[in-house]
Amino acid sequence: MLNIFLSASVILLVVSIYLAILVIKQRRNLFRFKGVVDIETEKKNVKSRLEAETSRLEAEIKKLQRTVKKLQSNKVEVESSLASLKEQLTPLEEEVDIQSYGLYQPKYDLGFSTELKEELDRIRKEQKAMIREKTAIICYNNWTVDGSKTEGRKMTNRQIQLMARAFNGECDSIIPKVRYNNYDRIENRMTSTYDAINKLGEPHACKIQESYFNLKIDELVVVHQYQEQLQFEKEEKRRINEQIREEQRAQRELEKAQQQAEKEEVQYQNALEKARQEMEQATGKKQEKLQSEIERLNELLLEAQTNKERAISRAQMTRSGYVYIISNIGSFGENVYKIGMTRRLEPTDRVRELGDASVPFPFDIHAMIYSEDAPTLENELHRLLETQSVNRINTRKEFFNVTIEEVETIVKNHNADANFIRIPRAEQFRQTQAIIAREEQKDTGEEDVI
Repeated sequence: MLNIFLSASVILLVVSIYLAILVIKQRRNLFRFKGVVDIETEKKNVKSRLEAETSRLEAEIKKLQRTVKKLQSNKVEVESSLASLKEQLTPLEEEVDIQSYGLYQPKYDLGFSTELKEELDRIRKEQKAMIREKTAIICYNNWTVDGSKTEGRKMTNRQIQLMARAFNGECDSIIPKVRYNNYDRIENRMTSTYDAINKLGEPHACKIQESYFNLKIDELVVVHQYQEQLQFEKEEKRRINEQIREEQRAQRELEKAQQQAEKEEVQYQNALEKARQEMEQATGKKQEKLQSEIERLNELLLEAQTNKERAISRAQMTRSGYVYIISNIGSFGENVYKIGMTRRLEPTDRVRELGDASVPFPFDIHAMIYSEDAPTLENELHRLLETQSVNRINTRKEFFNVTIEEVETIVKNHNADANFIRIPRAEQFRQTQAIIAREEQKDTGEEDVI
């Protein structure tokens, strides 16, 4: 019984302790959730905060997505720019490599000649291609250095580069010196340079290829053609200016002749009027003398009026003039004739001007043909004799290698009225030849005596 009581007491004690522990835990929980009044309210608050945080995170994600998209777009642009820069860099690298062989951008002034510039660009591209493909200069031996083929190739490449720089540099200094009248001399210098550099390359079995040399000659030809164009333009400009001056001189002569004729006309009219008045009062021999004077004055007046009308007519007929055919055997030899035109009233003045200090002897006139359309007659004669022009490049020089009989036949076939002098006088030339002949005879005689 006691045991039962004790057991019940223990159980009650344990239960009491357990209940006490539960009470303590409950109090602790009550203390922990002291601020929580309504669980549903707290749940709503938590849910609201969660939704707000979710919205914020979604907005942040969208912002990050836009940033990523922008970065991807920038990446594409950067990659495109990088590819473009690489494309630009490649030719620059090639250009730098080609320049290491002495092949630089040419500095020739070709003016406005697009055709020549395009031809020069084509030639330079071919030169660059040969340098790039290593066909401009070739080594005919596979050298080794201390048994190393790699070092041998390096030595060969240095030799090729050295020869290329020397040859290209020499050509760049020589070609710009070409002018319209020194092509052969410049070409000979380039050929000498080509031979000299190849001779220096012989110990290494290296040689500049003839095809590359020919491209350099082609480059020279292009620059020379431009110089010829410049010279032609200068000569053409000089010819036009000379023609303008000739026309102005002719016009001044015509105006002066007209003024002189008008002055003489007035002078003779006044003298004639005075003589007629005196004759009315004169008798006998004096009257006869005045009659003779009146007749003379009438003739002079008629001549002055004719000269005036001729000058006026020539001034109005701007294409009228003289086509002259002249020679200068002392300066140009036989069967060389100049065929030109002048509008001077005195055409021989023009011929005398042509025989100035530029030639050692004066010109001889073979024919002086008046025409109301002198330019057409002159041009027709030039056209028919074109293949016999002394200067095939600049036919404006107006010199022809032809016989005087041929020229006379052509003129007559064009119904031009002209008298030809077939044998030139060439006085100064013939006198000079006679002096030279006497001096030679004198020298020969002195030698015989010795």
